[in-house]
Amino acid sequence: MTSSQRNLFTRLPQSLEAAIRDANPWWRGERLFGLPPMRRWAFGPVMEGLGAGLTPAIVLRGPRQVGKTVLMNQIITALLDQGVRPRRILRLQFDELPPLRDLETPILDIPRWFADQILQKTLNKAAHDGEQAFLFLDEVQNLPDWSPQLKQLVDVNPVRVLVTGSSALRIEAGRDSLAGRITSIDMGPLLLREVALIREFGAIKPFLPPNGLAALKDKGFWLELRNFGEKHSDLRHAAFTAFSDRGAYPVAQANPDRPWEEVADLLIETVIRRAIRHDLRMGPRGQKRDEHLLEEVFRLACRYVGQSPRQALYLEELRQAMGANIGWQRVLAYLKFLDGTLLLRLIEPLELRLKRRRGASKLCLCDHTLRAAWLQEIVPLSPEGMEAQPHLAEIAGHIAESAAGYFLSSTKNLDVAHFPERSTEPEVDFVLTIGEQRIPVEVKYRRRIDHKDTFGVRAFVEKAHYRAPFGLLVTQLDDATTDDPRLIPLPLSTLLMMR
Repeated sequence: MTSSQRNLFTRLPQSLEAAIRDANPWWRGERLFGLPPMRRWAFGPVMEGLGAGLTPAIVLRGPRQVGKTVLMNQIITALLDQGVRPRRILRLQFDELPPLRDLETPILDIPRWFADQILQKTLNKAAHDGEQAFLFLDEVQNLPDWSPQLKQLVDVNPVRVLVTGSSALRIEAGRDSLAGRITSIDMGPLLLREVALIREFGAIKPFLPPNGLAALKDKGFWLELRNFGEKHSDLRHAAFTAFSDRGAYPVAQANPDRPWEEVADLLIETVIRRAIRHDLRMGPRGQKRDEHLLEEVFRLACRYVGQSPRQALYLEELRQAMGANIGWQRVLAYLKFLDGTLLLRLIEPLELRLKRRRGASKLCLCDHTLRAAWLQEIVPLSPEGMEAQPHLAEIAGHIAESAAGYFLSSTKNLDVAHFPERSTEPEVDFVLTIGEQRIPVEVKYRRRIDHKDTFGVRAFVEKAHYRAPFGLLVTQLDDATTDDPRLIPLPLSTLLMMR
């Protein structure tokens, strides 16, 4: 290939090339400005995976505005601080690039241009020279056919890749073709210990060890977690009060002095509407989805958070709101789309002994402030806030159940279901499954716990075939007790300190 042919092969549209160069200031000796000093929990696993992970690519998923792009930029800065040559790093932000319609395969074409114009050697030659390239692809799911392109990229070139995405639906759609080539990490809003860190209340290490979930099967683990929470009660209380007031989105906790109304408007525009209008705008085969219906389904999810509404309730509420009859399959599809944005988790009923699943999905929001912003209704979770507004106790209980459900279901590899009421068995809020063992979890977010409050979880533990030697009772306060030694009372604020 002659030099002129080579230049034609790697040429990009001028506007696109300029945008890429602007997005990679380290090529001209500059560093990124204004990165926050706090690194989220996923920083370590992502950094480790890029350095010596078993797969060439890492996919970092999460709702919009939880800090995926910030973490990506912190990783780039850390690599530069370690002495990685700037020209080995390529960052592509697909939300911000000019139209890519001139490129049929941008995930292949742009790295090819990068190798020729920036590295000035092939990606393979760079790896042989000890200069393996790092590629950072932000919001890659916005590209059609991104997964087969990424597969070809990592199959042909010895590169390390970090992919971020805010649509689990589009990311999951590419998993089959990328089997064995990607490691997925899900990052939701701030953990409670991260709230403490960003608000400068203090630093605390996660209680759950990083080497798997086996510890959760031990009753002693949960007793020690309760003691851990009591040991750090001051920090826990401060962080949980901040969480109650402002939620777990970084922008809300990093700006505690800004009026809540301003934060709420920002969350609506950059998180909720962005997901509805952008991530979910187009359906299969380009069919346009109904934005109004999506908003109404999300409104219902907020209204019935922590609950399992029946089909009839959804359909009646939507009929009244929209003045039209909406079919259940369409509503269910939209709920799954919302689950795909990672703003919402649908906790499914527990399947036992091949019995047909009964009951509706339980709705768990990633953060209660999305509900507060969308419905314009602030409900406190802190004991002090609830004491001042006792009329909100019931909805606060549902929100606490939602927070516990989203937190548990976000724990990597932990199987979480809910146990609907059956003809001969009472309801249990959540059931954790680790191997062949199950742990029933009942959320009773109140100051006092009565014997009848534990009926469901006790009934579950008493059935030997469920293999549940003990159960958890998620409470509001540390001093909530039970006389059943098989049940472990655990304040919600302490549960949220597990990770």
